[in-house]
Amino acid sequence: MKESWSSFDTFEPSFRPLVVIELAKGTREETREWLTKRIVDKKANGGAQLLVKPLVTENGDQNIYLVGASHFRLLLGAESVGLVKECNDNSMRTFTYSSRKTFKDFADDNHNFLTMAECQYIIKHELENLRAKDEKIIPGYPQAKLYPGKSIVRRLLTNGILVQIFPLHDREELKKLRHTWYGRVKIGYQPLDEIRCYFGETIALYFGFLEYFTFALIPMAVIGIPYYVFAWEDYDKYVMFAAFNLLWSTVILEVWKRFCAVMTYRWGTLLMKRQFEEPRPGFHGVLGINPVTGREEPVYSSIKRQIRIYLVSLPFVCLCLYFSLYVMMIYFDLEQWALDYHKENESNFSSLMLFVPSIIYAVVIEIMNRIYRYAAEFLTSWENHRLESSYQNHLILKVLVFNFLNCFASLFYIAFVLFDMKLLRQSLATLLITSQILNQFAEAFLPYWLQKRHKKRMKKKMYSQKTDTDLSLVEQVNLEKEMGTYFGTFDDYLELFLQFGYVSLFSCVYPLAAVFAVLNNVTEIYSDALKMCRVYKRPFAEPTASIGVWQLAFETMSVISVVTNCILIGMSPQVNALFPDSKMDLILTVALVEHMLLAMKFVMAFVIPDKPRDIQIKLARLEFESLEALKQQ
Repeated sequence: MKESWSSFDTFEPSFRPLVVIELAKGTREETREWLTKRIVDKKANGGAQLLVKPLVTENGDQNIYLVGASHFRLLLGAESVGLVKECNDNSMRTFTYSSRKTFKDFADDNHNFLTMAECQYIIKHELENLRAKDEKIIPGYPQAKLYPGKSIVRRLLTNGILVQIFPLHDREELKKLRHTWYGRVKIGYQPLDEIRCYFGETIALYFGFLEYFTFALIPMAVIGIPYYVFAWEDYDKYVMFAAFNLLWSTVILEVWKRFCAVMTYRWGTLLMKRQFEEPRPGFHGVLGINPVTGREEPVYSSIKRQIRIYLVSLPFVCLCLYFSLYVMMIYFDLEQWALDYHKENESNFSSLMLFVPSIIYAVVIEIMNRIYRYAAEFLTSWENHRLESSYQNHLILKVLVFNFLNCFASLFYIAFVLFDMKLLRQSLATLLITSQILNQFAEAFLPYWLQKRHKKRMKKKMYSQKTDTDLSLVEQVNLEKEMGTYFGTFDDYLELFLQFGYVSLFSCVYPLAAVFAVLNNVTEIYSDALKMCRVYKRPFAEPTASIGVWQLAFETMSVISVVTNCILIGMSPQVNALFPDSKMDLILTVALVEHMLLAMKFVMAFVIPDKPRDIQIKLARLEFESLEALKQQ
């Protein structure tokens, strides 16, 4: 029998703060009272049935609230969000409160059955599902309109009443994680299960992919070193390296799917059912009825959205691409100037000047990528997509198209228009190394230094004040609320995507590309770990079963790499010597080989199962048992 929300008292004598709610300063008292009442009210009355405690600051403001929940409430929440846990028979099943005794490590007094990340995810889910009942406005703010079924938290956010909601760090657990993760330099695997327990599946899966990709680069790096040492100017010998590149780029992505399936099955997210998506906080429109849910919500014409996409966003993206190509031509003018200067002077200084245009261009590329990212976010938000997944897909498409052209257009031009392999090698090396240095500095070391300075200032301020509240908790909340917000794995995957492009597209002319990629990724693991643990607020856990649209992006890049490497092979003197009389025969042969390799790539993708056999059997068994249970009902 399923337990009801009101059958037990959810009061918890020992309050454990899990989530922080920060309201805007000067928020009206009636608004605060109404919000806290809705949070603590029982589910039957439309509340979230959580625990709330105000955090009184030194000046008496009550704009910060700590949110927790009773153990029983969290267990019911785990059932409502569909968490999957391991049973006593080692199978993975969706958690239900009625069958709680069948799950491994469960006990009524074991409050560690759910990880802290899972508890915080449940609280976030319940807060986001707080909906207006009969209220027409948010009390105290007549301009903040409400209607039945509208998410209260989303309305508070869009009206600026709610500043932020974030999960608290567990300082003891974080200290242990830091020690095992990056506290000491060691050669070994990352503690992915511990990362998952603390930060959730999405972030753990990113670090799992980063680790896997780094190990996958090692064969390319090992083969690339002797090619670099013994065949520096002999481009004929790069034919075999390009052929290996073709096989490598296909196999690693297919094998990753299997690794991903094993991890997500162990974590339970491979079995989690997809949640119904709610409208984005920024989505707006005329009030109407959702035909699926029957609830009132904003409705926006898809025709208007398409007009915005094709008549505004698309021309803007094309204009940015044109500007990127214009900057690229300026770069080639600088390259020609540096070459002429070197020919005139023939000195050590002039030799160094040959690298200056590429370094400047690499810096300009990074600046343009970041400026365009802000423009793409503004445009995608202006397009007014209803769902977060649709918003993310359109944003990723815009950013990937521009970044691909901005980063690789000059390399394609050098390779297939100028036919200058020496310049291609120099440009690839400079772009790759410069972008890696800039990314490491901008994403990890600079934010860490700024955060460290801010932390020192905050500690001095806190210790100079006298307050009756628990100083350590006040200090922790004040420090964490001022920390930067981690906006997801988008930029991290984008960096790996561009790195994969540098390695898979043109590394046959610069075999050390994989070596530098491995070195960068090793430092990236440590700097990203530092960033997650010391620089940013703790993000909410987000269950996921794969790396999502990025899998498709990497596979698309591997297809482009097949075409690119086939053309590079066809351009080599060694292959050209086989067709001395007819260039048309050479072109047709290269096209035939390219089509055969693409066919082989897709056959391999079909032959290599996405999930190992044992995982397939376990999933099939669970499906069979679910059907049998439905028949009995």
